Amino acid sequence: MGYIEQWRSDTPGSLHCTHLNNAGASLMPTKVIDAIKLHIDLEAKMGGYEAAAHQADAIGQFYDQAANLFRAQSKNFAFTANATDAYNRALSSIEFKPGDVILTTSNDYVSNFVVFLNLKKRWGIQIKIVSNLPSGEIDLDALRDDIIKFQPTVFSLTHIPTNSGLIQPADAAGQICKENEIIYLVDGCQSAGQLDVNLTAMQCDFYSATFRKFLRGPRGAGFLYVSDRMLDNNYHPLFLDMRGADWIEEENFSLKDNATRFEDWENSYASLLGASAALAYANSVGMPVIQNRVQLLANQLREKLSNIERVSVMDRGTQKGAIVTAHIESLDPQLLKSALRQEKINCSFGTKLNALLDFKEKKIDWIVRFAPHYFNTEEEIKKPVAVIQDILH
Repeated sequence: MGYIEQWRSDTPGSLHCTHLNNAGASLMPTKVIDAIKLHIDLEAKMGGYEAAAHQADAIGQFYDQAANLFRAQSKNFAFTANATDAYNRALSSIEFKPGDVILTTSNDYVSNFVVFLNLKKRWGIQIKIVSNLPSGEIDLDALRDDIIKFQPTVFSLTHIPTNSGLIQPADAAGQICKENEIIYLVDGCQSAGQLDVNLTAMQCDFYSATFRKFLRGPRGAGFLYVSDRMLDNNYHPLFLDMRGADWIEEENFSLKDNATRFEDWENSYASLLGASAALAYANSVGMPVIQNRVQLLANQLREKLSNIERVSVMDRGTQKGAIVTAHIESLDPQLLKSALRQEKINCSFGTKLNALLDFKEKKIDWIVRFAPHYFNTEEEIKKPVAVIQDILH
C-alpha cells in the first residue's frame, strides 16, 4: 500500500465525500477518533477525575508532541478550547493603556479585528495597518518604518488568512519585531498542520492555533505557544484560575512557571487526547511531506481554475499555501454551492464579512474556498473544476 492509500485508509471520512474543506475542519484519522472515544468510555466507567488520573501520562504527551511538531519546548505550550480562545488569552496578558498601538495587517482574521475594535472602544488603543506589497504580503520595509513611527505595543500577524492562499513572511517579521523588542503575536490557525512551522525560528512571543483544521484534530481544541520571554516576564491571561496560579497568601498568588498558566483547570481531556493523537499522526507523516503535498495539490487546482473563462483565482502572495479561492463573474454563489453539495464535494464560501479590507481591495463580494490536504488525490482536485465547467457551459 502506498502512502496516499494508507492515509486514506486511516481516514474513514474520505470514503463518503470529496473533502476539500480542510481550512474549515478536516477529516480526523482513525487514531484521533479512537483516542477520543477511549477517554469518553473511561469517563463513563471510572468517572471524570479518575479517568484523567488514569490517563495522566498520555495527557502529558500532548505537550511533548506539540514541541516535536513545532520545534520548540514542551513547557511553552498550553491547551485551549479553540484558536480564538488561545489568541484572546495571549492578547489579554498585555496591559494596554490608552493610546497604545496595535500594529496589524489588512489580512488579519476577522475575530482579531473585532477584538481590536473592542479594545479601542473600551481602552482607547489605536489600530494601525502595515501596507502590502503589490504581490499581496506585507511590506517588511513598511513594517520597520511603522514600528519606528508608531512604537506599537504589539504586532499581530495572521500567518495565512482565512480568505486566501497567501503566506505571510512570518519568520522575517519575527526578526524585525525581535530587533525592535515588539511583542509579536501570530495567528497560526491556518498554518498549523499545513506548513512546516518552526516556532523557534519564527521568534514569535505567542502563536495560537486550532486542531480542527489542517492538524486534523477534534473541534473544540486549540493551543497557545508562549515564548520564554513572555514567561520570564510574568505575562499571564487576565482571567487566571487555579490551573495557572497558586493562591499562596490571602493577598497574593504565584504563577505556574510554564505555559500552563494560560490554561483553565477544567479541560475536555477527551479533546486534549484527540489533539495529542493528531499531533502524533502529523509527526509520523512529517511536516515537510505534508507541506509539499498540499502545495502541489493546491497549485494544480489553481491552474485548472484559472483556465476557466469567467473564473478569477483570488489568491495573492509570492508564496501560496493550500487555500485556493476563486470568484466567478455574474454567478449566484448559491447555484454553485448546491451543485458542489450534490456531488458531495465539501468546500466553503466566504463573503466580505469574513475579510472586509481584503474583499474591498479585490472588489468582490464572495469567494468559493477549496482547501486540499495530503490525503486528497489528483482525481479529487478535478471534481470541483468539472462542476464549475458544467455550470458555466
